[in-house]
Amino acid sequence: MMTITLEIDPSAFSALRLSPAEFAQEMRIAAAVQWYAQGVVSQGKAAELAGLTRADFLGELYRRQVPACQVTVEEMVDEIRGA
Repeated sequence: MMTITLEIDPSAFSALRLSPAEFAQEMRIAAAVQWYAQGVVSQGKAAELAGLTRADFLGELYRRQVPACQVTVEEMVDEIRGA
């Protein structure tokens, strides 16, 4: 596993009312949700990056109001029609 080190001003922790460990976990989840929403990573890979099970990641998507399904209605209709 690779470790990434960031320098964060201590005021960020107090502003968000998070411990450094909670802040780090929140950053992992936020990044994974954003990359999933952008279509950069799959749901499974995003869950792995977030350090969550897929079910827990789906819960995070729900809490953050990010659609769990990244397929558009048009894409779904095309797939149903066999295009």
